[in-house]
Amino acid sequence: MLNSILKKIFGSKNDRELKRLNILLNEVNNFEQEIKALSDEQLKAKTFYFRDKLKEGFTLDDILTEAFAVAREASCRTLGMRPFDVQIIGGIALHEGKIAEMKTGEGKTLAATLPLYLNALEGKGCHVVTVNDYLAGRDAAWMGPIYRFLGLTVGTIIHGMDDDERRAAYHYDITYG
Repeated sequence: MLNSILKKIFGSKNDRELKRLNILLNEVNNFEQEIKALSDEQLKAKTFYFRDKLKEGFTLDDILTEAFAVAREASCRTLGMRPFDVQIIGGIALHEGKIAEMKTGEGKTLAATLPLYLNALEGKGCHVVTVNDYLAGRDAAWMGPIYRFLGLTVGTIIHGMDDDERRAAYHYDITYG
């Protein structure tokens, strides 16, 4: 009984989590007009801006909302695809190390570009694991224009590569495998 009353007042854990994610989503959306107004060169320069912020002691979480807005705009300009709000929420969940379940066709590949861009800013390399070589190659080729537009490198690791090729691929900012 008490549990039911508390749930009505405060919501379930899932309700509270969605509320928190929606606050971050709104912050990303609040950057949209400002980011959209930037020239291509100004948008590309945001990567250097974010890397400088990280060197100054800011964390990835501190720059998440603006970086997601930048990656979303880069997606619009390079692919003509604007990540939907649900994809941004999924991207935030992925960045936080949570599982974001999306069905086939709901845009997992595009949603992943947001946390990949953000985490690649640290310069440590980000790895995307897919279920087969076809998807690794397809996704790297399909989403690669976003990363390259923003000054990042992207590569793939597929069956049949020799050790030197694999080693080189692991040194890209973002590696699909």
